[in-house]
Amino acid sequence: MSNNPLQDKEKVKCSAKTRRGTFCQTSPVTGKKRCRMHGGAKGAGAPKGSKNAFKHGRYSREFIENRRAATSRRREWMAFFREMGSEIRKTY
Repeated sequence: MSNNPLQDKEKVKCSAKTRRGTFCQTSPVTGKKRCRMHGGAKGAGAPKGSKNAFKHGRYSREFIENRRAATSRRREWMAFFREMGSEIRKTY
């Protein structure tokens, strides 16, 4: 290890993995672990609290509760119709 800070900086490489599974050979941006191409650039990444990845909400708590309530109502109606069907058949 030398006293030259530029030489030590060159030994540090980007911590991102390439498609081949090896590490990127580029040196990282100052103060970061990644190079400019792998997210070390200023402003890289989604802003805090971004909802851009939200697609449909099919698995959100509210949607699941609504689906369960609708299923139970449908089962109640089906039981009611079955009962009414048997009542109608008895009268004929």
